[in-house]
Amino acid sequence: MAVSLSLASDDASLLVAFRLYLPEVWTDDRARCTKAGIPPRIRFQTKPQIALDQIRAAKAAGLPEGAVLADAAYGNDFSFRRGITQQTLTYVMAILSTTTVWRPGEEPLPAPPAQGRGRRPSRLRRDAAHKPVSVKALALGLQALAFKTVTWREGSNAPLTSRFAAVRVRPAFRDNWRAAPHDPEWLLIEWPKDEAEPVKYWLSTLPENTKLKDLVNTAKLRWRVERDYHDLKQEVGLADYEGRGWRGFHHHAALCIAAYGFLVLERAALPPSGKTKTGQRQKSTIPKTSARRPIAHSHRTAHNKLNRNRAIPNARRPQPETRTMSVL
Repeated sequence: MAVSLSLASDDASLLVAFRLYLPEVWTDDRARCTKAGIPPRIRFQTKPQIALDQIRAAKAAGLPEGAVLADAAYGNDFSFRRGITQQTLTYVMAILSTTTVWRPGEEPLPAPPAQGRGRRPSRLRRDAAHKPVSVKALALGLQALAFKTVTWREGSNAPLTSRFAAVRVRPAFRDNWRAAPHDPEWLLIEWPKDEAEPVKYWLSTLPENTKLKDLVNTAKLRWRVERDYHDLKQEVGLADYEGRGWRGFHHHAALCIAAYGFLVLERAALPPSGKTKTGQRQKSTIPKTSARRPIAHSHRTAHNKLNRNRAIPNARRPQPETRTMSVL
């Protein structure tokens, strides 16, 4: 199992970081690590911690910045979400239906007033009558008018459409240990018309003036990364590695990603993604009122310069000019 980071847009996406995840039982066994060629500096890290390191490295390298997208395995990790915010990046992350938030317009109770001597209480409060709710309970309590039909892209057979609602909420993760409530975020909910209950939830720090369609388009962009993995395994053999070494695994992955990057570059050059040369063609210099061409005599042999299908002098077929690509 590996942790990866991809850059994605509406037109294409590509992996820019890829690292093997090692469970703690592996990193604690240094003899096993030495045998597998794992560098001594590699210590146990959770997958969200590895992902944060990859994002920091990508930002330090000057790669384009955008909203960070992740599935619920990362989105439900509050430390990971906080780490993204600390890097001045926004995110749209899937969360579980059991994640707790405060209803729109609500927040924790303030700290109780000081009583007598001693340190003044500073932690926020909640009680049986005033407490956060799960995102599922909040979604089920919304009015039907809160959900709007949004189409985010063309599918293989038909446009992809579903119902969504977006409300401003405050996350409730351990806020009773804090002196100030968490900042408001977007809670995006997907509830298809033919389903008995909502099916997906996201938390997002995109600006407050973000439109519902833009929230949906950003959240749904993860399908490109999933498609990347499918193509990497099916077309260039990412899942075919059968070695036992740290270096071999990452060497194999780097070659697969480089090969896939070439495919992405070639696909991007094809319409409708790539620019066509139609608009670059020059207009004919022959006037519309030109005289007719004289009829060729049937007894004359065609000149070889006019034969468009003449044989190529050598056996080598013409090759397209090789495209340049950036180093991964």
